[in-house]
Amino acid sequence: MSKEQLSTSKNEVPKHKNALEEKYKEQKVESVQEPKRIDETNVGSIKNELPQPSGWRLLVLPFTPKEKTKGGIIIAQESLDKARIATNCGYVVKIGPMAYGDKEKFPTGPWCKEGDWVIFARYAGSRLPIEGGEVRLLNDDEVLGTIKDPESVLHYI
Repeated sequence: MSKEQLSTSKNEVPKHKNALEEKYKEQKVESVQEPKRIDETNVGSIKNELPQPSGWRLLVLPFTPKEKTKGGIIIAQESLDKARIATNCGYVVKIGPMAYGDKEKFPTGPWCKEGDWVIFARYAGSRLPIEGGEVRLLNDDEVLGTIKDPESVLHYI
């Protein structure tokens, strides 16, 4: 080797190879997107895929708190999941055929209708996981009241 070749080889920095990075590039791994969260604004697109409540039951989509506070703080996913489970507000998606049909039990008529926001007991109903969230099946008499805006009720996280 000549002196000139030796000096250039000493100054060269060996190329760093990271095996995991190379494997990643080979497989062309695409980022996995989380399923879109289902809420009252987009539930209409999957309404036909959701179960039809039987008898006197209601299908309710629990209120989903926002992922970011007004001040810009991002809420942890674990906290959001806990809030969804323990929520006491929900959006009525479907009503069973016999719901509010008992005139003795409901002399003033139905307590709510499809598209209403309702308040129910914290852990009421049967939870049914769906892609993008969960729905609950409530009995018609588990509705405690209606509300215009679920944001007006405090949701502790």
